[in-house]
Formats: sequence, C-alpha cells, structure tokens
Amino acid sequence: MKIRNLENKDAIYMLEWMKDMELVKHMNTNFADKTLKDCENFIKSSQENEKSKHWAIVDENDEYMGTVSLKNIERNRAEFAITIRRIAMGKGYSRYGMTECIKYAFNNVGVKKVYWYVNSANECAVRFYEKNGYQRYDGEKEFPVLNDEEDYIWY
Repeated sequence: MKIRNLENKDAIYMLEWMKDMELVKHMNTNFADKTLKDCENFIKSSQENEKSKHWAIVDENDEYMGTVSLKNIERNRAEFAITIRRIAMGKGYSRYGMTECIKYAFNNVGVKKVYWYVNSANECAVRFYEKNGYQRYDGEKEFPVLNDEEDYIWY
C-alpha cells in the first residue's frame, strides 16, 4: 500500500466507484453523469491546483484503490476527502490513505486544522470515522451550511 500522484491509468478505476450508486448516493456531487474524460481531466487538473492536492491510494501492484484529497487549502486549514473502490473496502486502504494524507497536511502543507463532513445517512462512512477515533466537530459554526435538506456530521 502506498500513496502516489494520480495518473491517467487510474481514470478507469475512478469511474468505477463513481458509477457505483450505492457508494456515491450520499455524496454532494452527481457522479452518474461523469465520464472517463471527466476523470482524466480531474487527474490532469489535480497536478496544477495549488489549493487542492489529490493522491491515489494504490496496492502493491500499483493498482488504484481510491483517492485521498486535501481541498480548499487556505488560512492554515484544509478540507479532507476520501473515496475508495468497493473492492478496497475493509482492507485497510481507507485507514492508511487517511493517516498518510493527514500527516502530509500537518507536516508538509503546514495546516493547523484538517476538517471534513459526511452526510449522516452515510452510515458506512460514519462507522468508519467513529471506529477510527475521529472526533466530531461543530463545523457549521465555522463553515456555511452546505444544503439545508441534508444533515451533516463534521470531523
């Protein structure tokens, strides 16, 4: 397991999780309309954006298992995000990717706070964060409400 920059060969696997409606149903983006070209464009732009950083989590054969990201890097803070392919679930990729990404944020980017939110209906993600000891945070005091119709949990 390791973290590396996203590469074009990852696009097909990114599209795989985007088309898995069970995985993306509680996310804020409409992934159903995404194409392979969208994934390739995201990979290309990920190498040029200073306010966001995205990496692939890969297995021992360098096969893409998911993406970890630091987004909206500003004012000594960054938003964390993670997506994992279904075949990678329960195998330690999420924990590894999250740990490495957060370490990078503090040690290399110099942020003081890493935050993220999850739709409370995304029970799998909530269980993962709770099981791994991440503390809930009242993020709505600091950040605007994303969607009044959704209930978010902040970490």
